[in-house]
Amino acid sequence: MTRTREQIIDAADQLFYEQGFEHTSFSNIADTVKISRGNFYHHFKTKDDILQAVIDSRLTRTRQMLAQWEQDSATPQARIVAFIDILIRNRAEIMRHGCPVGTLCTELAKLDHGARESANQIMTLFRDWLREQFKAMGCPRDADIKALHLLARTQGVATLAQAFGDEAFIRHEVEQMRQWLAQCTPDSNHHRPPRKA
Repeated sequence: MTRTREQIIDAADQLFYEQGFEHTSFSNIADTVKISRGNFYHHFKTKDDILQAVIDSRLTRTRQMLAQWEQDSATPQARIVAFIDILIRNRAEIMRHGCPVGTLCTELAKLDHGARESANQIMTLFRDWLREQFKAMGCPRDADIKALHLLARTQGVATLAQAFGDEAFIRHEVEQMRQWLAQCTPDSNHHRPPRKA
């Protein structure tokens, strides 16, 4: 992949996140990368081509991140905590623009866009990975339920964090999810959200 192509994908990725796919034009991306339209079209003929490249890039980065968590953390609990803590690490961006995965999936679904299934693969990647971590914790029967619950919880927190811009809310919810995880026992029914204080 050429450096210019990488720059176009990186710029498009950020603009799709900040402005949305529908409201980002070729001109927006070309201006950000500071290249001519002719050079731009040499690499991508349509905005849908760029979208697929962005999704592919996000899938690659997500796989790399999950692999890094596997390498850095000795236990499945610690790996799941790394997933939960994304909300803290990326809180500034989340409060401004929401979750990059969730917002793109939602927008493409509303547009009934052909790439929606490709974008959903990123969410599925998280679901499958979380399910394997819960299985490794000794919860094979309800691993997928726990994975979906945690994925839904983090997406809900990201949505409300964007709506209210409240960092204290994010920190509170992250602590609640950490406590819920600590209470998870093999094949328990603790997949329900913790009660609010």
